[in-house]
Amino acid sequence: MAVYAFEAVDGDGRPVREEIDARDRDDAAGKLRDRGLFPTRIREQGASDAAVAAPPRSRRTFTVGGVGLGRLTQFTQQLATLQDAGLPIVRSLRLLEGQQKPGVLKNCLLEVVEDVESGATLSEALAKHPRAFDRLYVGMVRAGEAGGVLDTILDRLTRFLEKSLRLKKKVVGALVYPAVVTLVAVSILAGIMTFVVPAFRTMFEETGVPLPAVTQALIAASNAVADAWFALPLALVLLLLGQRAVASHPAGRHGLDWLTLHAPVFGPILHKSTVSRFCRTLGTLVASGVPILESLSITREATANHVVARAIDDVHASIREGESIAGPLLRSGVFDELLADMVAIGEETGELDKMLNKIADNYDLEVDVAVESLSSIIEPLLILAMGGAVGFIVIALFMPLIDQLKAMG
Repeated sequence: MAVYAFEAVDGDGRPVREEIDARDRDDAAGKLRDRGLFPTRIREQGASDAAVAAPPRSRRTFTVGGVGLGRLTQFTQQLATLQDAGLPIVRSLRLLEGQQKPGVLKNCLLEVVEDVESGATLSEALAKHPRAFDRLYVGMVRAGEAGGVLDTILDRLTRFLEKSLRLKKKVVGALVYPAVVTLVAVSILAGIMTFVVPAFRTMFEETGVPLPAVTQALIAASNAVADAWFALPLALVLLLLGQRAVASHPAGRHGLDWLTLHAPVFGPILHKSTVSRFCRTLGTLVASGVPILESLSITREATANHVVARAIDDVHASIREGESIAGPLLRSGVFDELLADMVAIGEETGELDKMLNKIADNYDLEVDVAVESLSSIIEPLLILAMGGAVGFIVIALFMPLIDQLKAMG
């Protein structure tokens, strides 16, 4: 074990200078990261700076896919902390790259560091990696560089990503729970129809007892499940392929997205979350100094729903012709009158960004209430449906037995 003197930055951006016992320099860096510190300099006591070997450069690994929202949020938060502490951007990027696990983000940061060292701006370097940093991210970083307030913009971007992550988890949670419960219920019913009902059918055939219509219907359904069990997964595959084929055409994509927003149960939740993301994205970009037309273009690309994207296109075209934002929003049919009125007030007072963020907060609150209400309603409904199905099966199977016992008596 050796003693290493280090300089680091904590999670609040405060400098820390202490000593630590470690096996080697990498071990010391790992211990500091476990303590939530960002080491900027590590030197073995008694060794000169020149004697300290530079850490080995990371190697790129083969990766597929993109960067998760959670990991991107954590990276942005750490970068904002280091920039607020006054560290040079290249040094900050190298520190964060060294802490990343092998994956898409680590590979991207390796190339970003090289590009920035070669003279490119951070936004130019990030724009080369759309799998990790979308146009929204790059646009805000570019605005921060132009205004000399990169640390402030990164902090604002962190808050935006954190709220987006929380909203995504709530919506996904609302969709996953009923899907899992339904899958389990269907699996249980399929097992009963495949293994339990045939055993009773064999017994009924041996005894020759006359079967009621309800029991005959149940046995017919059981035979269909046993003989054509592959039809259900095949139907699901065909449905998925058909959905992709329809979504490949603009008109079909528009129709599917419209149905998504107007679905009976989950439609309101998805609608509110989509509008909330639009308002928060546009408000964050406007507050960061991005021009309104460019902000709308970036927001449009960050919107997955084709109906909302088309409404944003109409707003963009209207603004280019000198019209306000509120009018086209109301005519789109996607945004309600209250939202349009609040946007109009924001335009008149010159505080459009603050108004958009307030609207987003209100919609997030409505999503929270809707998700909680949905969870409290769906659970008893699913239990009731499952109990009704199992009860029907039990009654259908035991009615012949009761008739047989009466005959014997």
